[in-house]
Amino acid sequence: MTTIAHQQIQLGEVELHVAECGEGEPVLLLHGFPELWYSWRHQMQAIAASGRRAIAPDLRGFGGSSSPAAIEAYDIEQLTGDLAALLDALAIDTATVVGHDWGSDLAWKFALIEPQRVSAVVGISVPYVPRAPAAPTTLMREQIGEDFYIVWIQEPGAAEAALSADVRRTLATREVWNAEWAARHDEPPTPPWMSDDDLQLYVDEFTRTGFTGGLNWYRNLDRNWELLEAYDGRTIDQPALFITGSRDPVRAFMPHEAMTGSVTDLRDVVIIEGAGHWVQQERPAEVNEALTSFLGWLDAAG
Repeated sequence: MTTIAHQQIQLGEVELHVAECGEGEPVLLLHGFPELWYSWRHQMQAIAASGRRAIAPDLRGFGGSSSPAAIEAYDIEQLTGDLAALLDALAIDTATVVGHDWGSDLAWKFALIEPQRVSAVVGISVPYVPRAPAAPTTLMREQIGEDFYIVWIQEPGAAEAALSADVRRTLATREVWNAEWAARHDEPPTPPWMSDDDLQLYVDEFTRTGFTGGLNWYRNLDRNWELLEAYDGRTIDQPALFITGSRDPVRAFMPHEAMTGSVTDLRDVVIIEGAGHWVQQERPAEVNEALTSFLGWLDAAG
């Protein structure tokens, strides 16, 4: 097993906690919400074993990284700026960028906004979706309803109180967070793809940091929609891979077919049968196989 090294890297006013292992071509791993660098624990070793360098930061607002107070500090310009600054600090010109959940959205947007820094992109669970014709939260309210979890999250304070009331319940649940979920009290078991120690690591970190940093990513959806107008119509042309679970609920409102025409070099769509949203933790062997096969293809393609 390759040792995972940790460091704190100052990037202007923001400091990121970064985990790394392996040597060779860099693979930047971007976690989702509510997650941490630790969400990639299974992939980092596989990437290192393939002769590459796995780099997994706690993103802005999470874990050992900075959590600015202002909501707008989590918009897409700030988040992609962190990635560019991190690559600069590590003396890396370009990297393959892999993301899950919110990290997947960030990976696609980084490839869109800073194409010269991204040699290839892998999205897990969340596909690239072209800019909508109207502000996202307006469309969600109209088409899905006020009880949709992303709409519920928009008001500062309410979601924080609900998620922090019982951190273990929040992180162990397999239900979608919304007002109805928040009003109930139950004790879900540790998810089958985690050990009790794995879950406790997340519980300890989110008890310490709270959830506001991650929730503020959602609260920039409409701001990001405005900021991304300048990129409307631009395509993502790097070699790309998409991985999802057949039972991932995101597929119901963000199908991978949405990428058609916008991700021009999509090499494969891997659907892991029976897997849910946390696919890289639920089914690490299959995700690692898909990921390292794609990386091997990149090497062969030169």
